[in-house]
Amino acid sequence: MVSSQLTLASLASILPTVLAGFNANSQSNVAVYWGQNSYGQASSQVRLSNYCSNSEISIIPLSFLNGIKTPITNFANAGDNCTVFAGTQLLDCPQIEEDIKTCQSQGKTITLSIGGATYTEGGFSDSASAEAAADNIWSLFGSDTSAANRPFGSAVVDGFDFDFESTTQNFVPFASRLRSHMDSDTSKTYYLSGAPQCVYPDAAMNDMLNGAIAFDYIMIQFYNNYCGLQSYVAGSSTQNNFNFATWDNWAKTVSKNPNVKVLLGIPANTGAAGSGYTSAANLAPIIQYCKQFSSFGGVMMWDMSQLYQNAGFLDSVYGSLAGSGSGTTPTTTLVTTTRATTTAPGATLVPQYGRK
Repeated sequence: MVSSQLTLASLASILPTVLAGFNANSQSNVAVYWGQNSYGQASSQVRLSNYCSNSEISIIPLSFLNGIKTPITNFANAGDNCTVFAGTQLLDCPQIEEDIKTCQSQGKTITLSIGGATYTEGGFSDSASAEAAADNIWSLFGSDTSAANRPFGSAVVDGFDFDFESTTQNFVPFASRLRSHMDSDTSKTYYLSGAPQCVYPDAAMNDMLNGAIAFDYIMIQFYNNYCGLQSYVAGSSTQNNFNFATWDNWAKTVSKNPNVKVLLGIPANTGAAGSGYTSAANLAPIIQYCKQFSSFGGVMMWDMSQLYQNAGFLDSVYGSLAGSGSGTTPTTTLVTTTRATTTAPGATLVPQYGRK
């Protein structure tokens, strides 16, 4: 029997380390996108639950809901285990439903990412249609599990992530309505995140980021742009193009939530992005530089399939997050690649909605 006098601190010390989702007080959060199998091989993305026992991963955004006005889900080869709801473009995914619950029971924060690089709807014509769309998305993925055509059935996601990479309109009323639904449901804690590109202000999401919507954390894509990882200057206390300091200033002076956390978004492998992959050794000084900012909350990686083909990368990055950061400062090198399109024999080609 556990003593009733057991303190929260001592209780935390005996809980399994796997019980770790998003922590607003931590600089060691690790978010890894799952669902797009951007590595592109038949076996490079396995079912969601296989990744949740990894104690170094805290947040898994499921990618993507890439249609909103007409809801469309796409999870690459994971969709092979789904069926389509009649008359819709939504997948009925009982395996993902089961796995979300498994991952949540292990303490993981499981969110649904909306958008992706090929999102083309452009937003909404007016506030009313934006709010109606948010109501529909909440019914499909929120706490009312009796609603029809729910892709994850009785599983309820832990929040939503916005990943828009082209100009949009009227997303403030959409996000505000979705935030209101989450805040009104006291049955659990929900999170709202965004994944803007590092260029500031972000062209696709600035209306939401400009003090209008309270985000819990944002995961900046520090790749595919001049302000990415390759622009970090080793040993410099001031950075020019590498602009984490700009986003820290956003967090403290512009964000509606002054306690918002900023995650350093990185490619998880050489082919995960058009440009910007940096080795774990060369990431170490970048992470230590970012740690000086109180808004820093950890690292985001694109994506799970790439990560698990890059042996030792996660362990090394997590070590940089959790460690003291002392030691030598290697010279940052940039590897620029494009994703291979070769598929394994018998593999099904699935449209990729990743960041290319």
